[in-house]
Amino acid sequence: MRAGMFGQFRQMPTDTLLLDGNSLTVPAVVHAARNPACRVGVQPGALAALAASRSRVERALASGQTIYGINTGFGKLANVRIAPADLERLQVNLIRSHAAGVGAPLPPDVVRGLMILRANVLLRPTSGVRPALVEALLGLLNAGIVPLVPEQGSVGASGDLAPLSHVALVLMGEGEVLEAGRRAPAAAALAAAGLAPYRFAPKEGLAFINGTQAQTAMLALMIHDAEVLWRSAVGAAAMSLEALRGTPTPLDERIHAARPHAGQIETARLMRELLTDSAIRESHRDDDPRVQDAYSLRCTPQVLGAVWDAIAFAARTTAVELNASTDNPLVFDNGDVLSGGNFHGQPVAQALDFLAVAVTTLQAISERRVERLVNPDLSQGLPAFLTSDPGLSSGYMMVQITAAALVAESRTLAHPASIGSIPTDANQEDFVPMGMGAAYKARRILDNAVHVVATELLCAGQGLDLLRPLTPGRGVGLLHDRLRGLRPAVPPLAEDRPPAPDLARLAEAIRAGVFDPATLA
Repeated sequence: MRAGMFGQFRQMPTDTLLLDGNSLTVPAVVHAARNPACRVGVQPGALAALAASRSRVERALASGQTIYGINTGFGKLANVRIAPADLERLQVNLIRSHAAGVGAPLPPDVVRGLMILRANVLLRPTSGVRPALVEALLGLLNAGIVPLVPEQGSVGASGDLAPLSHVALVLMGEGEVLEAGRRAPAAAALAAAGLAPYRFAPKEGLAFINGTQAQTAMLALMIHDAEVLWRSAVGAAAMSLEALRGTPTPLDERIHAARPHAGQIETARLMRELLTDSAIRESHRDDDPRVQDAYSLRCTPQVLGAVWDAIAFAARTTAVELNASTDNPLVFDNGDVLSGGNFHGQPVAQALDFLAVAVTTLQAISERRVERLVNPDLSQGLPAFLTSDPGLSSGYMMVQITAAALVAESRTLAHPASIGSIPTDANQEDFVPMGMGAAYKARRILDNAVHVVATELLCAGQGLDLLRPLTPGRGVGLLHDRLRGLRPAVPPLAEDRPPAPDLARLAEAIRAGVFDPATLA
């Protein structure tokens, strides 16, 4: 099977990731964020360019001009001039006062991801920070120190102020870290790693916390997971089509060339590959009274294709954001230090909302196929609830109910966050994107979708077992073999047993790419 469809965003993972502010990719972020052994460094020359940028900030300060956030207060207090002797204290106060997050800690891979993204953005010559700040942040990362970053409290503009402030606190030797899932003082963690607390110079505190890196890190990780899930969902759909003895005619290449959406074409192509050489199809080719299958079978390319296109849009947005200057103010080659709004997270928040809607759609059509598999009025001769003894046994009755509950929750969560602005900072920041709200909603929806696709794999696999000795297409057969080859095992259903352990194993396998058709021989 053809490997990943988002090839333009791929690079081969290595044990070392070198940042330069310009060439970071989603796959590189995912690999480094989820592999703590991966060392993160800086490309030769990037620190020299950053030092030149810092010299421009020093000259601007020496000139006596008023520069937002360097020698002024912040937000509504931008008109308050700060005395030169208080400029470092200004940065420390900013970080302490903005570390106002609440709620559960972000997962370690998200925190590592946002640290990588922040280091990459600070390397851009528009940031005007000292090279030492990037080195200190990467020192923290490479020491395996994970700052405790609460997931709630950011509105996404002026960037993810609260999450990034909690990271900055740890750099200062304050705040808390996560050690083996438990909270611990940051000062002790730095001391154990031989790291000294960092002293933020003028502009550096503001440069560090102005940016979209928390929401973007979550989006980058979810893009990877959604891509794997999407291909697994296409595989599950092909299994269901076989188990329900549907027709592959709607997958004909000519149909999709006539409406050439990229995702639709790719979905149909992948399904055709999975269904090649199906004995199940040949068994009912000439005597099937149905003219058309239901939409959940017939329109899979159109529906999952639209999901593919939404994931691709989110990937393109993220590819730009990973290497964009999102702090404020920005320093330019001619010495200008300009205050703008690149920290505003609207592009990322919208991409997260689109991703949430798309992944909700993916699980919703998957649940409809589960219903057809277990419903004897719709399953084309399969026994009720896929049990050989319906009545005495309930089979997979509750599996469909679980899927329905998850889809209903996801539909509620899919309401967009990025249109829900509430003005902040005494109405100075009067339109904000709620990017982190969009991010953790999307993450919950993605987790629900993994479990719904697990229900489809479980039911479609049982349906294929019940059609033996007929065999499915080659690709579908390989996916079925993987399902039955899981350890611990997920055997065919004979007598009733709790489905929960099977669903948990299938969900774990989906996340690991076991059912990704791109990995089939």
